[in-house]
Amino acid sequence: SYCLPNKSLLLAACAACIGGTFQYGYNISVINAPTMYVQNFMNQTWRERYQIDVSQEFLTLLWSTIVSMFTLGGFIGVTIGGTLSVKLGRKGTLLTNNVFALVAALLMGLSYPTGLFELLIIGRLFTGINAGIAICVQPLYLGEIAPTAFRGAMGMGTSIFITGGILTGQVVGLKEILGREEYWPILLATTCIPAFLQLLILPWFPESPRYLLIDKGDTEGCKKALKQLHGIADCDAEWEDIEKEKNNLKGVKAKKPWELLADRSARWQLLTIILLNAAQQLNGINAIYFYADYIFKQAGIPNDKISYVTVGTGACECITALTCGMLIECLGRKVLITGGYTLMSICCILFTLTLSFQDASPVVPYLSMACVFAFILSFGLGPGGVTNILTTELFTQTTRPAAYMIAGSVNWFSFFFIGLVFPFIVIGLQQYCFLVFLAICSLVVIYIFLVVPETKNKTFLEIHNEFQPSSSRKASSVDGAGTTLLSGPL
Repeated sequence: SYCLPNKSLLLAACAACIGGTFQYGYNISVINAPTMYVQNFMNQTWRERYQIDVSQEFLTLLWSTIVSMFTLGGFIGVTIGGTLSVKLGRKGTLLTNNVFALVAALLMGLSYPTGLFELLIIGRLFTGINAGIAICVQPLYLGEIAPTAFRGAMGMGTSIFITGGILTGQVVGLKEILGREEYWPILLATTCIPAFLQLLILPWFPESPRYLLIDKGDTEGCKKALKQLHGIADCDAEWEDIEKEKNNLKGVKAKKPWELLADRSARWQLLTIILLNAAQQLNGINAIYFYADYIFKQAGIPNDKISYVTVGTGACECITALTCGMLIECLGRKVLITGGYTLMSICCILFTLTLSFQDASPVVPYLSMACVFAFILSFGLGPGGVTNILTTELFTQTTRPAAYMIAGSVNWFSFFFIGLVFPFIVIGLQQYCFLVFLAICSLVVIYIFLVVPETKNKTFLEIHNEFQPSSSRKASSVDGAGTTLLSGPL
């Protein structure tokens, strides 16, 4: 009986996402529109304080700091998210997390009237912590409230809401809405709206049933939560499922990240997710986003039209997130991610060419725009959706939380690195900057082709064995917990 999921299940998922990964996408893109205004404001306050203009290099550095503070916060968030989700529960953590968003909105809104641009830097740090915790805990909550049949679809909810957040941030930043110079403090403070929404909606829904029974031993609470989420009819099967898992996990301790790093049997899986997570940030997609306006200006699009093109890129990625969810089960992970990176490599070459011959003909700027869109589409179809799912599938139950922490840290660190370094790469290399990304994408294609097995429709046990050297391929080397689940995206 493959019918639609329960209404309250969908609402609980939306409530978790709105204050969760939606915030992450929103805060990535909302900073794009007011770039010039914030720089003017920093220049002005500098002049009022020290009676001289701030140098262009220092202004670039200040702006890079404001942009990359977000990623530093995310790094902190990922590190504390896992611990909080055990102490306060999944829902408890998501609710507490809104405090960071509200403080950030307050600080960023006050920076203009008080004339302190330092508040922007601290505010961005707090939005980052908010996003880091969300991106760590929200997939846990979604995966644990979802019935087995909907795990894959629920897992895609995370990336659908990220892209939805990016799109919303771009639309709100349009001139017609909050994109005018005098509105930028309000624009940056709108991050409080999703936080208030989540504080209003999520408390009506239960904590994750798995957490209640397995971590807290609360039988009554778990049954009540299951009834509310899955309806009276379906809750018994789910209950048995969780009971089994609880008995399975007796005496098996979850590994800590450093124990996982020392584990010989998991080293190829680890290397794979570390590489894929670094590549997910370093393949040029953030470069295209953070500096979208700049790239379109280079492409010769008139200034007043740029913001609409940027909205197009957001819509483009949002659509691919939806498509990827449908394709992942039929085409398989390996095909999508190899194909995605291959297409991105081709786009990098074309993009370098079109930017080099910018003035050759009036058509060329539009070709480079087409390359940007093609690049975003290829990213959304492959690396964008598949990387997270592989983190789930390449590990067994006891190693998964540690794998998520390592993957998350690598992801945020690469994000921080690219946000800080990219403006200087652009100034130094100009249109040839995409050759750096070309090298990265091509290397990833070769690595995946040689090392990563296809994981579609395999049990976690089979996947684990694919990675063992052929001499020691014995099923006995794996902990039994959770390995017999069919490998859907969790």
